[in-house]
Amino acid sequence: MAYPPSGTALREPEPDQSSAPVTVPAPRRGVPSVAVERLRAAATTEPGRLQIIGAVLALLVVVFGAVTYLEISGRASSADDVVTRSQPLSADAASIYRSLADADTMAASGFLAGAQEPPDVLARYDADIKEASRLLVEAAASTDASTSSHQEITALSELLPVYTGLVERARANNRQGLPLGGAYLRYANQKMTNELLPAAERLYAAETGRLATDSADARQFPFLSLGAGVVALAALVWMQRRNYRRTNRVFNHGLLAATAAATVVLLWLAVGHTVARAELRGAMVHGQASLDVLNKARINSLKARANENLTLVARGAVLTPDGTQDQYETDYSTGMKALDAQLKSAKKLADDVTGREPVGDAVDGVSEWQDRHKKARTTDDRGDYDSALQQVIGAEDSTGESFEQVDDALERALAHEQDEFDAAADDGRGALGGLPAGAAVLAVLAAAAAIVGVNRRLSEYR
Repeated sequence: MAYPPSGTALREPEPDQSSAPVTVPAPRRGVPSVAVERLRAAATTEPGRLQIIGAVLALLVVVFGAVTYLEISGRASSADDVVTRSQPLSADAASIYRSLADADTMAASGFLAGAQEPPDVLARYDADIKEASRLLVEAAASTDASTSSHQEITALSELLPVYTGLVERARANNRQGLPLGGAYLRYANQKMTNELLPAAERLYAAETGRLATDSADARQFPFLSLGAGVVALAALVWMQRRNYRRTNRVFNHGLLAATAAATVVLLWLAVGHTVARAELRGAMVHGQASLDVLNKARINSLKARANENLTLVARGAVLTPDGTQDQYETDYSTGMKALDAQLKSAKKLADDVTGREPVGDAVDGVSEWQDRHKKARTTDDRGDYDSALQQVIGAEDSTGESFEQVDDALERALAHEQDEFDAAADDGRGALGGLPAGAAVLAVLAAAAAIVGVNRRLSEYR
């Protein structure tokens, strides 16, 4: 018997590798693929489809509420800015402008009265300077340092003490009977006309522009909110119709409640914003437009009065660049023409008798003022300065009396238009009040109701 060599182990013959089957591991499926497969599988059954529909309905309603909250919150904030920030700042800027122009007018009137200025004129000048200073401080605290408005406020704050210093020098020289007083007063008027009033006008224009921007932002149509609302409501109606066709049941209380809540939000959004839009537009078109014209008219009346007084102060010392006419008389005529045009515009813009009446009084006062001014100029041209002075600053039948009539009428007109603006803007802001929060709450309730309604249908398969 033969044995294998020592140390050599017997081995089984090796299988043929070429004939063995090759096993390929199954590819691992990612989480998204599994989710898609499960969603596809769920969509093939009615319970699965109901779950998907319920989730989509809830999502659409929540998106509707969220978009409405975000859009209307922005518009409500802009409407609130119109009422509490931009329009008050615009009104304050107009008051700064008016106070400065009135102070210049009172300075010239007091100077013409002689060494002893009338106490009422002096008190009015001081009140104007204090009011302008106070409003400048308040405006500086309410504006950003990087804005053009803040730069104008800074410039006005620096120029105002220079102007008052010149007026005080003019008064001091006038009390001593020195002709240098007239030169100081003319220089003060140049400082006011060429630097302070233009800066105040730019400030007013900037704040009025910001008011227009805030109003436009508040009136911007909420297309996204309305679109999302229509889509959500259409989906809810479609689901109820689908439910009726499959079960022959007229109502599903949960879906009905969700539809009702979505409808309320959509109607509230459409009606509320439409009312706000109309009221804010009315505030701008009727209120602010009238305020703008009336403010400019009042400024022109004040500047015309100052130029009328300075005509007597300068007594021909300041001529137009061509040297043919008195500069202050020319400026007076230009200002009165602008005043006439602005009063005509204000009368057209006034939308009720209460608004038209004071404007009509101002028109009558301007006509009388111009007639008296012509008589005063004729008297002065004859060389009768003292009589001309009384026709300008006298207590009766003077141009000063006519100016006061115009100024009082414009003040009444401004007060009425301001009330009109405030009422309309408040109504516009109020129409948006509560809408963002209400839309969010109702949207959450609608989403919950939709889920409850779908779950009620799902319970029938368990």
